[in-house]
Amino acid sequence: MLHNLQNAPGAENKKRRRVGRGSGSTLGKTAGRGHKGQNSRSGSKRRVGFEGGQMPLHRRLPKRGFKNIFRKTFNIVNLGDIVNCKKLKLDGVINRDALVDAGLIRDNQLPLKILGDGVLETTLNIEANKFSASAEKKVTDAGGKISIIE
Repeated sequence: MLHNLQNAPGAENKKRRRVGRGSGSTLGKTAGRGHKGQNSRSGSKRRVGFEGGQMPLHRRLPKRGFKNIFRKTFNIVNLGDIVNCKKLKLDGVINRDALVDAGLIRDNQLPLKILGDGVLETTLNIEANKFSASAEKKVTDAGGKISIIE
């Protein structure tokens, strides 16, 4: 059924329109470019967004917001995700490399921050660059140990 599908007759072999080949071809003389002007010339190109000299839209609209150049981005992992992860061994040290191997974070270059979302009943030994206050409290209350990497 599917192996018999094919294009309609003539659909795949449409001839290319050859311009500037005499008045009988419907695209002779000016070759569909109109008379005179910038776009009738050879080599004429307009940049993206060019509006014929009118103030372009991207310059008419106001600028909004700003980008903080001092922003620090972190790999963020919740305690609940660590506990529920099947690939992670909870008895050893949980650090950035272990979380990458388990598939909880992707980028091994970014610093790691642990957040306190989720229920924690086991003792964990976690190494990270930063901990939220709730995560720190939950780990220490469960008898675990945290160590901050600089």
